[in-house]
Amino acid sequence: MRFTQLVSKTMRDDPPEAETASHRLLLRAGFIYQVAAGVYASLPLAWRTLRKIEAIIREEMDAAGGQELMMPALHPRELWDQSGRAAAFGDNLFSLEDRRGRAMVLAPTHEEVITGIVRANVQSYRDLPQILYQIQTKFRDEPRPRAGLVRVREFTMKDAYSFNGDEESLEKSYQAMAQAYRNIYRRCGLPVLMAEADSGAIGGKDSHEFILPTPTGEDTVITCPTCAYTANAEKAEASLPEAVIEAEEQLEEVSTPGIKTIAALAEFLEAPTEKTLKAVFYMADREIVFVTIRGDLEVNEVKLKNALHVNDLAMASDEEVQAAGLVAGSASGIGITGIKKVADFSISKGANFVVGANKPGTHLRGANYPRDFQVDLLTDIALAQPGQLCPHCGHALESLKGVEVGHIFKVGTSFSEALGATFLDQDGRQQPVIMGCYGIGVGRLMAAAIEQNHDGRGIVFPASMAPYQVHLVGLNLARPEVAQAAGDLYEELWGQGIECLYDDRTDPSAGVKLNDADLLGLPVRLIISPRNLEKGSVEVKGRQEEESTLVPLDQVVQDILERQKAQRLADEGPGGQ
Repeated sequence: MRFTQLVSKTMRDDPPEAETASHRLLLRAGFIYQVAAGVYASLPLAWRTLRKIEAIIREEMDAAGGQELMMPALHPRELWDQSGRAAAFGDNLFSLEDRRGRAMVLAPTHEEVITGIVRANVQSYRDLPQILYQIQTKFRDEPRPRAGLVRVREFTMKDAYSFNGDEESLEKSYQAMAQAYRNIYRRCGLPVLMAEADSGAIGGKDSHEFILPTPTGEDTVITCPTCAYTANAEKAEASLPEAVIEAEEQLEEVSTPGIKTIAALAEFLEAPTEKTLKAVFYMADREIVFVTIRGDLEVNEVKLKNALHVNDLAMASDEEVQAAGLVAGSASGIGITGIKKVADFSISKGANFVVGANKPGTHLRGANYPRDFQVDLLTDIALAQPGQLCPHCGHALESLKGVEVGHIFKVGTSFSEALGATFLDQDGRQQPVIMGCYGIGVGRLMAAAIEQNHDGRGIVFPASMAPYQVHLVGLNLARPEVAQAAGDLYEELWGQGIECLYDDRTDPSAGVKLNDADLLGLPVRLIISPRNLEKGSVEVKGRQEEESTLVPLDQVVQDILERQKAQRLADEGPGGQ
């Protein structure tokens, strides 16, 4: 490809709307074009990178026993009502009607359709296991699209689905997919973490995310540096130190005028926050829920939503709190009836807590569970935090930010039971097919790679996903001998199968051309100039190398081939461990 033929143009300045490094660099380098909020066109450079990522994904999915197919993006809404996920996705589901008034949806994922395909084609245990996958467009009406390709409303995803006859077979498929994912990320040059995760609207029991660490990531991961326990903050668990055993005190009312927060209460009473209990109010499927947690902890709303088995969860408004007869800032479970009460395990880690007295400006000392109040559900609903203790080895937990670049789930039988996908087992009995789901966002993977691989000058592409392997820069191309040498080298590189982007522009200065080469971030830059040609050489510089070297013109192609061979050995090819 010649630079003068590229439809896209580079930008000198950072676009003001860009929030993250990948968003900024993809726009500046002419990789993407924004059509609407959360909707982007992939321009030719980006499309080449996306196709390379897809090729790696296909090779690894095929090596793991997957079969590729293609499913429609337009689904009858009745399928989603039948599975129950229309309500679970809520406003994130793009809904429309066809000309006959039939309700349709634009698919955010494809569990319903793939289950129907298996229902029609799998009759016996002999037809299992199966792993089916596609690379297809998905649609989600995100309320706040952000960070370029990281959170969008239309995107390309590789979604795979395993179908098994028993849990042992499901585990084999799950582990095969987990290894395929590791291979994909390794070949893309991305050091990901495999973290325990919440299954979200997919459902199921076991779930893992693949997180690429980056300070600008929207996901928080809790890790243990000692035993390698790793979990998304939505899923992570933490242990609290055993509380000092105390004799239970009697309840004592204390005046706390104007005190409505835990921090203010602790300061006013000169008590540590872990000696207080916090009351938080939620609306869960339009029912108010009274939540109690130790004052030094925060509620994990994902855990709470899962514990309540509801579709919609939100903080209760002041009006909803008042309508329930609750006193915000001075509430506790003591004496409260007629309202569902949920509490975190932490309320049993301590004694003689300070709690609200359920009247303004008043609290109680010496509150103890379960002596003074009861709850309908006692469970883990706390947000794990760095510094708390690992639930497996007891060492202090740490946290980091990252971008989710893949998610795998053990879904179980929820879809097969809802949609009637069964098979005859070896004893001739009908059984629901057991399912697993496995997703990778292709565009997000490209964006995440740039978040991980960039510097102050631009993108630093891993070789496996770079749109071209070589950026050939011709300087002073008005001189015939330079133009001839650069054109000949360009043709020779392509003749040897080396993908080359040739900056054949005659107008920009050398500085502009070299800045564009750094911005685009291709693995190797070649410079042909009058000065280099006088020495019979070409300047060769890897994007991550500090210094360039002069290589004889007749040896440049061999030098590039040797670099590529070394890179292939490092990648180990498809199916490597």
